[in-house]
Amino acid sequence: MSSLLIRNARIAREDGSTLAGDVYCESGLIRRIDSHLSVNADETIDAAGHLLLPGVIDPHVHFREPGKEYKEDLASGSRAAARGGVTSFLEMPNTTPATVDQVTLDDKLARAARASVVNYGFFIGATPRNLEALNDAGPACGIKIFMGCSTGDLLVSADEDLERIFANGTRPIGVHAEDDARLHERRKRFSGRTDPAVHSEIRDNESAVIATRKALALSKKYRRRLHILHMSTREEVELLRREKPAWVRAEVIPNHLLLDTSEYARQGARVQMNPPIRSREDNEALWQALRDGIIDFLATDHAPHTLAEKDRPYPEAPSGMPGVETALPLMLTQVRAGRCTLADIQKWMCRGPAEAYGIANKGRIAIGYDADLALVDVDTHRPVRNDELYTRAAWSPYEGQELIGWPLCTIVGGRIVYEGGRIREGVRGQALRFGPTSDRPAA
Repeated sequence: MSSLLIRNARIAREDGSTLAGDVYCESGLIRRIDSHLSVNADETIDAAGHLLLPGVIDPHVHFREPGKEYKEDLASGSRAAARGGVTSFLEMPNTTPATVDQVTLDDKLARAARASVVNYGFFIGATPRNLEALNDAGPACGIKIFMGCSTGDLLVSADEDLERIFANGTRPIGVHAEDDARLHERRKRFSGRTDPAVHSEIRDNESAVIATRKALALSKKYRRRLHILHMSTREEVELLRREKPAWVRAEVIPNHLLLDTSEYARQGARVQMNPPIRSREDNEALWQALRDGIIDFLATDHAPHTLAEKDRPYPEAPSGMPGVETALPLMLTQVRAGRCTLADIQKWMCRGPAEAYGIANKGRIAIGYDADLALVDVDTHRPVRNDELYTRAAWSPYEGQELIGWPLCTIVGGRIVYEGGRIREGVRGQALRFGPTSDRPAA
């Protein structure tokens, strides 16, 4: 039975205020919170007045294991997560082999149990042929549907296949919403263009809207829980303003809030991703949707590739960027800039993902909750440096940007995982469990 005492912290409250005080953790749970605690513990941290937040839950990462471990694996990805104040992650199924049944899911769970320093959960990937596994394999946080131009077998674009998946089962469905037919047509139309900026023209706003509209219609028809992943367009925002039912959730990532198509001139294919970066008007529409509650939570879509791969000419370069260890500093820097609040950060990055996926006891600093915590420095600006990153990809599109909010200490289950710029060896996270959500559609 281990115990940890955090002294002299500015403890974040859900309303955005802070309490100067101490937090006592025992057996993996938060047991006491007060302005001063007279208690002994196995280990004590002097927070020195720094900000204590709930650990971030990143509900959308690609850690590449099995199959592409040279880009990332569960060990390196989870260490990058811990360095970024992320204490739990949900990982996507497009590995090699893909996570499409109980055997491949069990393999990932066993790999994570051996390697991951933070808590972990996994999506199961939809194909046109694995309906039984989609509903029975577990534990799984949800079903992932790639609606357009996926690699391998993870493409579900035919209307009859989509309808069958939405009509059967109760698990949340997360969609990568880009219309496959439109993407193929536009690839032909723009063939011959080799400037990376054409990527955002091929995968245009309408490609996203068509797919999101289709998924939303199926969700409403069958009252099926739907998560629209990495939403990227102002048109999708307006669609959800008009038609979003209580059981639909939307996710956005920092890249679609903070990067726009002008970045292609500076970074080329390094900022190529799916769905792509878009206009500043799209950026602002997404920010407003977050503030208004149209978008519910943030993720990173951490999708690492090596710089050698990303520096290939378009269209040979793969899509995706790292992001798991920079998301919290990026967003806390936006708090300092006045674009959002500390209450927003907790809602979007901690409590919101926990509620969306039915992850009990996480996302809050409260007595009885899991002691998953991040102590961060919001007073000191430090640049993003590629040579300091823990991701195996070892680069960031935000290199050189001065950010606040870098974690000083990350705590998982009441145990210090990251402190003083180093990972503590021997600590492992736990497999997440997924229960009902408060807004599950009525039968």
